[in-house]
Amino acid sequence: MSGADPVETFRLEAQDLLEQIEQGLLDLAHRPHDRSLIDSVFRGLHTLKGSGAMFGFDALAAFTHHCESAFDRVRKGVTPASADLVAAVLAAQDHMRALAEGRDAPHSVGDALLERLQRAVEEANADAPDAAPVRPVATTWKVRFSLPADALANGAKPLALLDELRELGDCTVAALTDVLPPLEALVPTECHLAWDVRLTTEHPRAAIEDVFIFLIDDMSLEIEALDAPQAQPDAPAEGDPIEDVPAEGVAEVKASRAAETVRVPAERLDELMDRVGELVIAQSRLKQLAAASIEPNLRAVAEEIERLAGELRDTMLVVRMVPIAQMFGRFRRLIHDLARDTGKEIEFSTEGETTELDKTVIERLADPLVHLIRNAADHGLETPGERLAAGKPASGQVVLAARQAGAEVIITITDDGRGVDRARVRAKAEDVGLIAPGAVLNDGELLQLIFHPGFSTAKTITNLSGRGVGMDVVKRTIEGLRGSIEMTSEAGKGSQISLRIPLTLAIIDGLLVRVGTGRYVIPLAAVEECVELSVEQDMRSTGRSLLTLRERLVPFIRLRDLFNTGLAPDPHQKVVVVSTGHERVGLVVDQILGDHQTVIKSLSAVHAAVETFSGATILGDGGVALILDTSHLVAAGQRQDAQLRATG
Repeated sequence: MSGADPVETFRLEAQDLLEQIEQGLLDLAHRPHDRSLIDSVFRGLHTLKGSGAMFGFDALAAFTHHCESAFDRVRKGVTPASADLVAAVLAAQDHMRALAEGRDAPHSVGDALLERLQRAVEEANADAPDAAPVRPVATTWKVRFSLPADALANGAKPLALLDELRELGDCTVAALTDVLPPLEALVPTECHLAWDVRLTTEHPRAAIEDVFIFLIDDMSLEIEALDAPQAQPDAPAEGDPIEDVPAEGVAEVKASRAAETVRVPAERLDELMDRVGELVIAQSRLKQLAAASIEPNLRAVAEEIERLAGELRDTMLVVRMVPIAQMFGRFRRLIHDLARDTGKEIEFSTEGETTELDKTVIERLADPLVHLIRNAADHGLETPGERLAAGKPASGQVVLAARQAGAEVIITITDDGRGVDRARVRAKAEDVGLIAPGAVLNDGELLQLIFHPGFSTAKTITNLSGRGVGMDVVKRTIEGLRGSIEMTSEAGKGSQISLRIPLTLAIIDGLLVRVGTGRYVIPLAAVEECVELSVEQDMRSTGRSLLTLRERLVPFIRLRDLFNTGLAPDPHQKVVVVSTGHERVGLVVDQILGDHQTVIKSLSAVHAAVETFSGATILGDGGVALILDTSHLVAAGQRQDAQLRATG
């Protein structure tokens, strides 16, 4: 912790504690008698309270104390963990988060939350008047600890730590002064004391470790369980030495495990990624110069630099990857609140939590997934009565799943609700003028109307949905990530929305092509195959823009016409077949120049509205190549195909 801002360190650790508390509460809502969950929530609240007091967050400590007291009653078996009590502590946890982050958290809000908590405790007690307290067995522990020399300068308060230990039970403390330096060498701001503590408590060992949670990486901590209190000799007097005991157990394991990871600010990772991107560009330029040279040593060095730059790029991409479980976990709370707001019974499950995705992508996916999960709960799932009448279980299912497919991650949101009412979607679309009455649409095109701005089939407006805001934002955000969104639905059985997202937004492998005199990059992950388009085929397909590949018609787009090059086509044109999901389209180019490691640069605000391109990259010779937005081009090709079929 040396050199770090202690307040910022506390806030980071507090966020971890709050996540632990929230996940424990959500699990407890389904397993209210699970002793380990009750202990985990209580321990998290206790640690948050004590650490908040130690770092000067007095309002947080005082507020958390009330929640800790309520859960102490649950832990001792005095009060059952009712659904209302769990919900009250969840609501209080949001207030704790605001206090920890230093956001505006009025006292009136806190007072109202504590009143709700008190009512929940009283109601839980009334529902279980004969509940017999279960008192844990007390254990005596010997604790020896010393702090790093710079602990005082970093804001640590040894007396606050000792006070926390005293709160756990009967406690005797002895200060050890044998490591004090001579007076002339003593630095007043450094900590040279150690402490021996004998503690008899009903709390588990983990509660003792949690007292030191913010210092455990740098300090020395030994914890040993002694015999039961009645079998122990009298506690030593203040200042009496206690025999040395080898360090053992969880404290050492926890410290060594914590040492395996390092917290790094996200800004530093972004800056490092930019440097790696510039290195890739420089390496590409070196490769081009070496290819034009006859000097063998230069070529050898260029190949070695290319290998090292590729390995560094791959390592950097892995560093930026985080498990998608980090994002999935937060939606459990959303489902819990939605079930209470809608009066529906909702079972939420996740799959593929270990799938990894770039941290930037995960941050930008959070809001779209909130919209989709809300819609699944509000529009998709029926009420328990409606489900029972339809022969379904009263509880609806929402499944959030992720899996990797090549350079993409596919995220699906599935519900077993009523499905999409196609007739209502068509009627609404005709009513607002999106389609002409009686227009011929396939099922995919009909479902895509749901993502049109302002489109909603909700009969009533609720605080969750019905205003036609959200699904169009979802689609724009996903496409802004160079991804795509697909929807399938079966009446009476449910719906599934699939998001196809690239693993990273920083560097991609691309196919460099030439159209006229311009060069463009096609993301390699979207490329299926490349075929030659002869002059005869080009002439034969004039006006049709359809190519037969293995007995399947594939629409194609002549990029020279789309980009208005004004030049005659090359005699040996190539068709690059790209796809998004099940849809395919061919892109006719003049020449395929080869593969290219593409460092993506954002377009300026002036060019950002041009949907054909998703960004730009700098080539080895210093030139600029635009990156094609394949999802937009596939959609354009499919529209062109539909028009040709309608007129043909």
